[in-house]
Amino acid sequence: MGAGRWRRAGSALLRVAAVWAVSTLTMLALAGALPDFQLQSDDGDTVTKTAFTAAWGAGAFGLLSALVWPVLVRALLVVPALVLGALVFFLNGSLLLVALWMIPDGRGTANPETAVAVAAVMSAVASATSTALAVRDDDAYRRRLSRLADRRRKRLPGDEEDDRSGPPGTVFIQLDGVGHDVLTKAASGGLMPTVAGWLADPEGHRLTPWRTDWSSQTGASQLALLHGSNHDVPAFRWYEKETGTVMVSSRPASALELQRRAVARTHDAGLLSLDGASRGNLFSGGADQLALVLSMAGRFGKGRRSRAGYFAYFSDPANAVRTALSFVAEVGREIGQSTRSRLRKETPRIKRGGLYPFIRAFATVVERDVVVSAVIGDMFAGRTAVYADLVAYDEVAHHSGPYSRDADKVLARLDRSLALITKITDHTPRAYRIVLLSDHGQSSGETFAGRYGLTLKDLVRAGCGLPVPRRAQRTLSASEARDAVRIALHRPVQEREAEPAASTASDPVVLASGNLGLISFPGIEGRASREELDRRHPALLRTLANHPGIGFLLVRSEEHGSVVLGPGGAEVPVAGLRDDEGPLAGFGPGAADAVRRTDTFPHVADVMVNSMYDPATGRVHAFEEQIGSHGGLGGPQSHPFLLWPRGMTDPLDVLAAEATGSGTPGRPTPVTPPHTGPVGAEAVHRVLRRWLREPLGPQVPLRPEGFAGAPYADLPLPGAREETARPTAGAAGPETDGGTRG
Repeated sequence: MGAGRWRRAGSALLRVAAVWAVSTLTMLALAGALPDFQLQSDDGDTVTKTAFTAAWGAGAFGLLSALVWPVLVRALLVVPALVLGALVFFLNGSLLLVALWMIPDGRGTANPETAVAVAAVMSAVASATSTALAVRDDDAYRRRLSRLADRRRKRLPGDEEDDRSGPPGTVFIQLDGVGHDVLTKAASGGLMPTVAGWLADPEGHRLTPWRTDWSSQTGASQLALLHGSNHDVPAFRWYEKETGTVMVSSRPASALELQRRAVARTHDAGLLSLDGASRGNLFSGGADQLALVLSMAGRFGKGRRSRAGYFAYFSDPANAVRTALSFVAEVGREIGQSTRSRLRKETPRIKRGGLYPFIRAFATVVERDVVVSAVIGDMFAGRTAVYADLVAYDEVAHHSGPYSRDADKVLARLDRSLALITKITDHTPRAYRIVLLSDHGQSSGETFAGRYGLTLKDLVRAGCGLPVPRRAQRTLSASEARDAVRIALHRPVQEREAEPAASTASDPVVLASGNLGLISFPGIEGRASREELDRRHPALLRTLANHPGIGFLLVRSEEHGSVVLGPGGAEVPVAGLRDDEGPLAGFGPGAADAVRRTDTFPHVADVMVNSMYDPATGRVHAFEEQIGSHGGLGGPQSHPFLLWPRGMTDPLDVLAAEATGSGTPGRPTPVTPPHTGPVGAEAVHRVLRRWLREPLGPQVPLRPEGFAGAPYADLPLPGAREETARPTAGAAGPETDGGTRG
């Protein structure tokens, strides 16, 4: 063994001894402060004997934490994350009771409740001491975090332990739901000093907005960002007539099917196919390293379990305790903020009770901590490409509003996570470039139901002459809809005071994705035409188009092709749509192209409904219970951002090169107006792909058979064959269908 190894071994032993000593002192202090925690016999002991007992107990607890805790966490990966968080304190306290039982002569005793508290304090102190000592030794610090974040990293033969002179890696951090305007305001206002520093540095980062597709939500955007295509994703949730299923982007089975369809369409395993890691995303991107990836939640092969990322983080009991405490604090913070909002009678406002405080705490604490830890581990492991999604802001902004104080505080905490990741780059074995981006923004406004007293589904049923709930019957909108039915049918419609009966096959399926609504009629084969709908439900389309909370409709006409309907009888064929006039006036540049593209999707709904939008205030009306929403057209929701290091090619230059013939063949590049960013998530994918290839320099094209146009078209794609070969039907997993995610 060389002198360097002896030196490292000696340093490690000294750190262990120091942590043991601090843990012993902590245990002695707790025994003196807590009446139910005892380290002496009933007759009393000498100071030396008591110190020996504390040292024995601290050593046993440390050994059990190192050996038994990782096994317990791995065994509990099948437990839902929220349950695992609740078990953290109990498990840690149980280990302390076992450690006290191991003390000779039975001198260590504690009540179960006291053991939980003592174990939490000791784990936190031991972790803080170990980290503080390791930070002084850069090599030890790097090795510790690397082992903690990813214990299963397998290096290829010939890999160098440290090679910062080679090609840099790239970390893509997605701030879910943070619009371009929100980011610029937060940076200039001091909420996000890390981002502000990047923008102020002449050699730092550059910022540009980009424009989403009509479906401005995580399912459509991230599928295209990671897999190059979001074709036939008309919304966050939609109905497929041929199978009678509702596709929901946040369901594991649906996410897996969407990923399969994208891979089949592009013949491309994904952006992260070459030594990549996917963290906290809906889709894998073709990565081999996965943590909290929804599309993989139903797959249980080795290295493929979505919850495996929990093991890497919670294998350190101090992490588990810290996150559990933060979780409880976040639940309390949400209860306090929602109570304050009610007392101040802030508007718009929605209900924030039930399970929401726990869902918010999971998104803003547990998922953030696990994802950031996994990213740090990927960087220490030297992976080429990492893509991680931090969903905290989006979750809070849905319920509190995108410009609320609650959302601002989340942005500040996210900035601290970015600062940590930035600092880590000084210790990683290779240089890293950090790219920050978002998948969409959010638009604010009172909900459709809050403003008009009935849901979109109620309005559709009233327009069809079907019974609606009592709460909606007395609203002006429902009354007008019933009057329209009477006029259209030339006869009175029976008033019903009962709740609507169970849905039948002829009833419309009404789904909401933010301020985008989708109406499908299962009883009509294929895409229903306007003429067929007018025959069956003469008042429906007129009722919807003239409602003040609705901006425009998209429906297919047998005579004119697809048309857009607006207030006052406006009707414009899709082929002749313009952004500056007609029903789409005011929705911004690119709205007409976005509608035209969605109209070509096989699973576009029979009637697509976009809420009203007020350009003066930025107000929309979500068809879900969200005061900050996204999913359709109108306002900041369609304008996310892209923030990249200055040494990387400008996104517009990348797309211009494609337009002149040097890009990927067979994929048209959207026309980009001057002074704006890329148009559509598929265009952003091509930019990200180009950025990953740039450090590799000029390459000889070697396209694998069946993967033409892959993101690494000049390199083999390990794992791509596996991704396309695995069956996807019937995947099962936990659902998170509480609203439009991201």
